[in-house]
Amino acid sequence: MTDLAFVDATAQAELVRAGDASPLELVDAAIDRIEKLNGELNAVIHPLFEKARAAAAGELPDGPFRGVPAVIKDHDGTSAGDPCHHGNKLLKEIGWVEPHDSYLTAKLRAAGFVLVGKANVPELGLQPTTEPLAYGPSHNPWDTTRGTGGSSGGSACAVASGMVPVAHAGDGGGSIRIPASACGIFGLKPTRGRVSLGPDDAEPWAGLIVRHVVTRSVRDSAAVLDALAGEMPGDPNTAPPPARPFLSEVGADPGRLRIGLHTSAPAAMCATDPECVAAAEDAARLLESLGHTVEPAWPEALDEPDALGAFLTVLATWVAHDLDEIARRTGREVGPDDVEPLTWLYAEMGRAHSANDYVTAITHAHAWSRRIASWWASRGGGGFDLLLTPTMAEPPPVLGDLVSPPDNPMHAGARATPFATYTLPFNVTGQPAMSVPLYFAASGLPIGVQLVAPFGREDLLLRMAGQLEEARPWAARIPPVHA
Repeated sequence: MTDLAFVDATAQAELVRAGDASPLELVDAAIDRIEKLNGELNAVIHPLFEKARAAAAGELPDGPFRGVPAVIKDHDGTSAGDPCHHGNKLLKEIGWVEPHDSYLTAKLRAAGFVLVGKANVPELGLQPTTEPLAYGPSHNPWDTTRGTGGSSGGSACAVASGMVPVAHAGDGGGSIRIPASACGIFGLKPTRGRVSLGPDDAEPWAGLIVRHVVTRSVRDSAAVLDALAGEMPGDPNTAPPPARPFLSEVGADPGRLRIGLHTSAPAAMCATDPECVAAAEDAARLLESLGHTVEPAWPEALDEPDALGAFLTVLATWVAHDLDEIARRTGREVGPDDVEPLTWLYAEMGRAHSANDYVTAITHAHAWSRRIASWWASRGGGGFDLLLTPTMAEPPPVLGDLVSPPDNPMHAGARATPFATYTLPFNVTGQPAMSVPLYFAASGLPIGVQLVAPFGREDLLLRMAGQLEEARPWAARIPPVHA
């Protein structure tokens, strides 16, 4: 059987359909790769190997990815009978196990995926780096002294290194796009309401959180989105349905688009590293060579200085809620020794906010979102189709740089700004956005670029991603630490 390390999920599924490989062979090969690499990378923290082998040897659903191995996050990826510790040492000590699948996990299984493990995450998914005290850091396969991004850092590391072709990811402020950029893979954040968060979640972080996967190929991302998308019972928000399957958009002509370029951090919250500026400018030249028009332009509301305050109010309030929920589930009071310093600080900030503060923050965020969204052509604004930015304002950080010491809990929160400054606004607006691995720094580190579309227009992003993937293929770029 061919070496499967960098064969995408679509091609692996074709091997099964053609009878050239069995699901068990695919799963065994993935387990071998995880066992080979995980001691160095620490991407998978809960192996599910025996369950995966049993599933692969049994009757799998006849879905589009029958027999293909995948991993899910240890934060918002719940699977029946498996650990889900959210990067938290208290839940780890208790050995918390989830009683049922989330809708997302159930849809992955129905598509034929076999879950071989759960991936490392920062505590409660709060940081753009994956360095939980409970499990230790994930190491970037391009440079193991660097982080993998977060919160889907373990997932991105597993895909980038060739452990698995697809990994579940969630994004509340950049947590799909940031690790995709850091690890040199493709990451699409769908429109708010595209993928159900149920049955346990409805609008976590007031609707900022969305879920999907990270992949190496654009076609995998599109095909998995077809499998995951769609309204489920009780969903408070549902994205407008696509005109046709998302996979049909990959390879379709996007037309000649007008694209705005923005390479300075919104509201001047931080400086942007010259390598990250160079990545976006390089992407702009590539887009122009493909017939698109690119010019410096962006929604003016991005530079309003008080938008971050509303986000912090929402974030802190939800962290307080999450700790109360952990206490309710476990029957254990959660104190400062049970969580990391930054987590406890956020919870204390959240408890200090009133209900009126929370509603005011959400109202402000919604009004700001309207001002942002009006810039796009389909919203009657400035006639632009897409916005191009760096994904992050800095290359992947050195491990330890975003960890708070006990005497300075806010260090990690403040230091996180350059890594979420370009991604966070589009969690607030709910728009789809993607990180595309088009550029590598002189050091060899991948530097992603972000493209943002109007609400509901993943189709436009996938057409563009397919065009970029064809023009500058990235699948052959393999990190030094790989399977």
